Parts: sequence; C-alpha cells; structure tokens
Amino acid sequence: KTKHKLDISSKEAYEKLYEQEQQYFKDMVQKVKDSGANLVVCQWGFDDEANHLLLQNNLPAIRWVGGVEIEHIAIATGGRIVPRFEELGEEKLGKAGMVREVSFGNTKERMLVIEDCSNLKAVTVLVRGGNKMIVEEAKRSLHDAMCVVRNLIKDNRVVYGGGASEIACSLAVSKYADTVGGVDQYAIRAFADALDDIPLALAENSGLSPIEEVAAAKSQQIKEGNPNIGLACNQPANKDEHNEHHSYNMKELGVFETLIGKQEQLQLATQVVKMILKIDDTIVMGQGGGGY
Repeated sequence: KTKHKLDISSKEAYEKLYEQEQQYFKDMVQKVKDSGANLVVCQWGFDDEANHLLLQNNLPAIRWVGGVEIEHIAIATGGRIVPRFEELGEEKLGKAGMVREVSFGNTKERMLVIEDCSNLKAVTVLVRGGNKMIVEEAKRSLHDAMCVVRNLIKDNRVVYGGGASEIACSLAVSKYADTVGGVDQYAIRAFADALDDIPLALAENSGLSPIEEVAAAKSQQIKEGNPNIGLACNQPANKDEHNEHHSYNMKELGVFETLIGKQEQLQLATQVVKMILKIDDTIVMGQGGGGY
C-alpha cells in the first residue's frame, strides 16, 4: 500500500536485492512452518517465488480469497485472521478434517471444499441450476427461509396463515370502528376493508370465488369465536347448509407465519399509504419537454 522508488546501478546491487527478497520469503514461510500450520489461506495474491517456496516446504496455499469468505473460513475452522507474520502462533490456527478441490462436470469451474471443520454450525449451500434465473430463484427461496428462521429466533410468537390473521384483524378493527364517532370511523372501516384484500387475493390466485370464500371464513370465525379459521386452498371443499367453502382451522393444518413478519408487513403498508396521502398533487411533465 506504500510506494517506493529504488534505483539499481550495478549487477551486485541487483543480486543483493534479490537475495534480500529471497530471505524475506524464506523467513515468512519458516514462520508459517514454525507455527505448525499445514495450509495457508491468503486474502491477497502472492508472488510466484513465494508459491515455489511454499511448495518446496510442503505447504499448500490458497490465494485471492475474498474478505467475506476468509471471515467465514475463520469462523468455520476456529482460526484467526493474522495481519502480520510476527503474530503467527499455534493458538491462532484453525482446524479442518479435509480440504479438497471439486470440479463440476465438463466445465472449467472449480471449487475448494473445507470439510469436518471445528465449528460444525457453519455450512455452505451450493446452488446449481440450468440457467441463472433458476439459480437466483433458489437463492431467493433460501434467503426467505433463513429470514423466517431468524424472525423466529428474534421473536418466537406466530400468527396463523391462510388469511386467518387478516380476517381476525379486520373483524376486530370493524368492531372498534362501531365505538368511534365522527368521520374517523370511516377511515377505520376502510382500514378493515383493506385487511380483507390479502385473503381475497389468496382466494382469487387459487381459482376460488374470492367474496364467497372470505365471507364464509368471516362467518365461521364469528360463529365459532375462533380467529384461526382461514382459507385452505389445497384442501377439499367443506359443505354446509348454504354452499361449499374452503374454510379450515389453520392451527390444525399447521399453516402459520411469524408475528414479527406480519407486523412489519402491516406497518410498512400503513406507512406507504400515509406517505401517499400526504401528496396532494403531482407534477406531470408536458409533452413539449417542460413541466411546471
């Protein structure tokens, strides 16, 4: 990271510089050997000369390992990232059972696999697919699943899915609107109607009759006093004296969402609406290129 200029005017001076450089490399490699390490992982690249010396000393090495990757390796193996050779010691070494290189079919892509690490909780998931779109979709699915687990660790409370929680909230907000006087009650009822949009969309996307299904689920929630009734779109229809519907107890089916996720959804949606309502006019660009 620092730049120096060195003028060499004779063959002797060049040879002396070369010997000094060689000695630097030898000292570095010896310090690694003395620490008891049998594999070197380096964030940056290293000289071919250093590579040759490492090979001579039976020290396999990996170079150009990214900053995030080297941190993950340190966590997995229990090792420490050492910035200077003087700080190397046996207590800073990580441990792994096997390090091997894996190639994929007939492609040139290769990957280093570090197995049997001391920290067994650290894992790498390799996602492969026929094209980039499939791979990205799989990555998004994995990310969503890990976020759900993270939310449950932060707060292990859950609400029931299938639109059950939204229908229950809608009923509760509508009931509260009846106790409010003045024009505020209309805004509160509108909020209750907006909550119905999620189960309505769920029924519509499943090819069911949205209004009939949500009305049946609401009716059953009120009749039974059970806020866990929602839409089970992949279950056979229930029959009552009036019609068929897909209202089921989500608790029995094991369909649930994290409370923290549901809170974030509703709060964010409310904030967006409040922000839009603050806008009382919009400026439209004129066709002539100027807008006022």
